[in-house]
Amino acid sequence: MARKRICLLALILACLALCAAHLRGADPVELRRQGNQIEVRIGGRPFTTYYFGPESPKPYLHPLRTAQGTIVTRGYPMVKNIPGESHDHPHHRALFFTHGDVNGIDFWGEGQPSKAAQTAHGQTYSSEELPKGRTVFRKLEEITSGPDSGSTRADFHLVGPDKVIATETQAYTFRGDPSTRSIDCEFTIQATNGPVKMGDTKEGTFAIRVVKALEAPNVHMLNSEGGVGEKQIWGKRANWVDYSGTVAGEKLGIAIFDDPTNPKHPTYWHAREYGLFAVNPFGEHDFLSDPKRDGSITIPAGGSLTFRYRVLIHHGDAAEAKIADAYGQYAAGK
Repeated sequence: MARKRICLLALILACLALCAAHLRGADPVELRRQGNQIEVRIGGRPFTTYYFGPESPKPYLHPLRTAQGTIVTRGYPMVKNIPGESHDHPHHRALFFTHGDVNGIDFWGEGQPSKAAQTAHGQTYSSEELPKGRTVFRKLEEITSGPDSGSTRADFHLVGPDKVIATETQAYTFRGDPSTRSIDCEFTIQATNGPVKMGDTKEGTFAIRVVKALEAPNVHMLNSEGGVGEKQIWGKRANWVDYSGTVAGEKLGIAIFDDPTNPKHPTYWHAREYGLFAVNPFGEHDFLSDPKRDGSITIPAGGSLTFRYRVLIHHGDAAEAKIADAYGQYAAGK
């Protein structure tokens, strides 16, 4: 009898959770692991896939879609035959978190850049060629589906040419409703093998490579301070940045929110009109054109450093989607 009551209570609680999610307009989120990847479905429709296998030097999410199913991230280098796509910067894998100088090792780039990549968009790939590192999967700590959100947490080793430098934990929480998709992102670097210096370089750090339709001249770039376009956003500090435009007939946008608890909040932005959309709190001497500046952060042995962001994929532009209000809710912990 007691067991039946417990089962009935569990069923009632599950129904209440589903009803609450429905009233909020939230869609159910399902995460399903298949080997070294996790498929994320929201409202029964594909949203993205989390890849963390050894075939890539780093984990990444690919592709990202709107609530209507429109893809908003570049396919290359994962998909090489999309007509009209640029093939510069093959290390720009849809959505990813890496940095170009971790104890003097480059986790941002992948292998030696080609001459075309070095000179793409009139700029040099990097100021110096550092040895390359890999973000290597260790174990999956969590994978959870739910009526209004789903989440995953995974541990990685940051591996240099000859040793493990540090441990990194990546956590994502996915949500959606009939008009939006969001990802709450948390990245923690643990200095498990001695101090870890996150060096001052513009090559980093949390990034999205957007689809060609959101590149210049079609993209509208806006930040929280009213800055418009690359010239007013790149290297500047802001709470959020939004890219908007029309993709496959859908008017849409992508915003990244910088969490108020992050080091150096409000962060600097490595945001380019050619399609790179990145947060970088470290690259001060490049952003400020001041070689005397040092934006590096050193994590002491045994310590850790955590960064949190929200990605919001929305209908319309920043004004129509009320991005300033959405950021205010995020900053308030909602």
